[in-house]
Amino acid sequence: MASLNVGNLGEYLREQRRNAQLSLRQLAEAAGVSNPYLSQIERGLRKPSADVLQQVAKALRISAETLYVRAGILDAERDRDEVETRAVILADPTLDERQKQVLLQIYESFRKENGYGAGADAGGTSIPDDRPPVAEGGGAGPRETAG
Repeated sequence: MASLNVGNLGEYLREQRRNAQLSLRQLAEAAGVSNPYLSQIERGLRKPSADVLQQVAKALRISAETLYVRAGILDAERDRDEVETRAVILADPTLDERQKQVLLQIYESFRKENGYGAGADAGGTSIPDDRPPVAEGGGAGPRETAG
């Protein structure tokens, strides 16, 4: 995992806030964080948690994953495709917020099923593996059972 790149994150947040035409105070209120704390994040003096980044991303209507990459929480190379897919889903104006969240949950469950999901995702959920265990050693292999 990369080290936190707080300065780059702060610059990016300031740029996104200005693009959204929000004052620092407006963004802090929308994200549910204090004005001084958000100011310190923008100036690169504070390392925000993933939860705070998620709140700020929601207030800015941008992908939380993008902020995670900027902060060094996610590895940009390894997670680029996932981040881009999530960003496209979140940016789709034809979907409401509930539909976007459902699509993201389905997407994550398929990634986990295929062995690409994060070990501890933001939701803290994991998909159980219902496949029978594979026998080790040199047996005759799996048997089919009626049932």
